[in-house]
Amino acid sequence: MEPWTSFSILGRGRAGRALAEAWGGRATLLPGTARPGGPVLLAVPDGAVEGLARLFPGRCVHLSGSLHLEGVPSAHPLTSFDGAAGDWRGTPLALTGAVPAGLVAAFRDLGFAPFDLPAAVKPLYHACAVLASGHAATLWLGARELLARQGVALPGRGLAPLAEATLRNVEKHGAAGRTGPFVRGDAATVARDAAALPGDWRDVFLELGDL
Repeated sequence: MEPWTSFSILGRGRAGRALAEAWGGRATLLPGTARPGGPVLLAVPDGAVEGLARLFPGRCVHLSGSLHLEGVPSAHPLTSFDGAAGDWRGTPLALTGAVPAGLVAAFRDLGFAPFDLPAAVKPLYHACAVLASGHAATLWLGARELLARQGVALPGRGLAPLAEATLRNVEKHGAAGRTGPFVRGDAATVARDAAALPGDWRDVFLELGDL
């Protein structure tokens, strides 16, 4: 595989834009329809990876955390991109296959922490990422919406300080950092809270609590 002193990023989604901005002149951001020469980083939806990888044999790496293609290495940043360069110090970077050292170094320069992820574990790894990110966001947004429906507008930063403090506590103390009525075994509070929720949310509330 060619040296990755400079390379193209295919895909102008949030990940592609953020990484291109962070790398500056080292990376050229192109649409998914482009056909550049040299090394190519595929920052496209999973469904487009296989077709594009065939066009760049031996000179591409993809960003998918779930998909594995034999002979095509991947580097998955374990973060949520918003389209702009961010502070990624200490953010895991899952490497599967023979990811070129130059690209790994480029990610290290941005603060990412690479680790080897076996191909067979990728779907589980990605499912865990979805639980911790996408599903957590759904719960957070849902809680805010349920309050809004009842005319409750929390002042300041709303639920954000609670979510952030919870994550800090769990990061510091592990399972012992959890709080709340399920952890305390407070059945009366759990029942009262559950009764206040709409049916679908009640089921989610109780099932997650039981877990």
